[in-house]
Amino acid sequence: MLYRCPWATNDRLIRYHDEEWGVPVHDDHRHLEFLVLGGAQAGLSWDTILKRREAYRVAFVHFDAATVAQYGQQKVEQLLADSGIIRNRRKITSAIQNARAFLAIQAEFGSFDTYIWQFVGDRPRTNSWRSLQEIPARTHQSDAISQDLQRRGFTFVGSTICYAFMQATGLVNDHLVRCFRHAATVHHYRP
Repeated sequence: MLYRCPWATNDRLIRYHDEEWGVPVHDDHRHLEFLVLGGAQAGLSWDTILKRREAYRVAFVHFDAATVAQYGQQKVEQLLADSGIIRNRRKITSAIQNARAFLAIQAEFGSFDTYIWQFVGDRPRTNSWRSLQEIPARTHQSDAISQDLQRRGFTFVGSTICYAFMQATGLVNDHLVRCFRHAATVHHYRP
């Protein structure tokens, strides 16, 4: 029987854990997706967000930053009526503002991927946690990412949200050492 991280408690979370969590991401659409979903999660469970993931992909055009950055007040009102996503005005307007700031990073660095991976020296950090209690909610790297993103105009990017983003996109591998994904995730890195 496979041992997996104990937070994967239902089919949706198990699939996310086994297929995505901790696997290094190098696609800007996926980076924006995890930033938007991470902001939407504030105060909610990740499972609540995963249930709505497909609706978010539709609402935010598969996280095409250029399209989302053009959303105006009429689109905000339309999204506030969309029962498939979290209908919170601050979180919706944050997603739009973050898409605009995301475009500025792409223009400066060539891609958001190039920008974000510099915070971990372009290599995933692999931890050796033995229990969930050992995993931090934030680190000095997530503090640095949070501060820099905020300086660049992002919102809903506190250090805890940034650390969850790092875990989701494989900047850090926080699978427990007993988990079957711990060693496997390291091999997904693209040098």
